[in-house]
Order: sequence, then C-alpha cells, then structure tokens
Amino acid sequence: MTLKERYQKEILPALQKELGIKNVNAVPKITKVVVNAGLGSAYTAGTKDFTEFTENFKAITGQAPVIRKAKKAISNFKLREGLPNGVMVTLRGARMYDFLNKLINIVFPRIRDFRGISRKAFDGHGNYSVGIKEHTVFPEINPDDLVKIHGLQVCINTTAKDNEEGMALLTAFGFPFKKK
Repeated sequence: MTLKERYQKEILPALQKELGIKNVNAVPKITKVVVNAGLGSAYTAGTKDFTEFTENFKAITGQAPVIRKAKKAISNFKLREGLPNGVMVTLRGARMYDFLNKLINIVFPRIRDFRGISRKAFDGHGNYSVGIKEHTVFPEINPDDLVKIHGLQVCINTTAKDNEEGMALLTAFGFPFKKK
C-alpha cells in the first residue's frame, strides 16, 4: 500500500475523528514538498560546474532541479546579482508521497545519532521544515563517487491551520518526532 492510499484509507478518517472535523475536505493534507540546497560554499571555492549538485538532486527526488540565481548582490557572501546560489525541487502528487515514504522509512533511520526530529520547526501555519546535514544518507547517493558533501533542507507544506493540526498530520504519517 502506497503512502497516498494509506492517507486516504487510514490517516484521513482517523485525523477527522481526532480533530473533530465534520467536512472531509477540511482535514489537513500535505500539498507539496520543497527540497533546497545552497551552492554558496561551492561557488566561492571556485566551482563553476554544478552538474554534481543537479545529478544528486535528480537521484534523490526523481525530478530535475531548478538552479536559483541571486536577485541582488551581497558583498559579504561574495555574491553578485545573477550568480547561481541554490538548487530547488518542488514535489507534488505521486513523487511527493514517494519522497516522503523514503524520508520517513529510510533516510531518518540512517542519520547518525538520530533521536527524532524537532517538534519546534513548525512555522505557525502547520508547515514543517527539517534540515539534513549530509545528503549521503539518501540510498541513491554513492559516497565513493562524491566530490563534496552538502546539506539540504526539506520543507513540507500542509493545509493545516495551525501547528497542532500540522503536528497531528505529520505524526499520523509516521514522522519520528522527539519524545517530550
């Protein structure tokens, strides 16, 4: 059973009952997952070729990333307007559920000294962000072929109205939050 099927058959009715929501369409759901990585340190080190970053993102997410460019120059970061400073992927639909399944069941358990993800990383509107220090925890990445290890950020956008609804939704999906 895929994560989407599990959401529709098990999680949705349970959340509706737990949160006391009468309308099925008002139950919170995950709308998209955005995966980001900054290129700053690689660019200031002299790298002009970002194919390794983009290939890693393709392997991790199953979708080609967009290279984001700086909107304004910041001298302290040695950044000029128009220079690439990050890669991002927005996942929706089946790819989003596949990525979340991999994140929950494979990636989080592979993180060294993992004790759970923080309960404080909600933004006040039910959206959750988590940072991963090394992209090598993803099973698609072969650590022997890497030139540079980089981190990435995963932002999970939901339709939840507040942090409590977002927490209930992600807990129902099986996210390993730290114990209180």
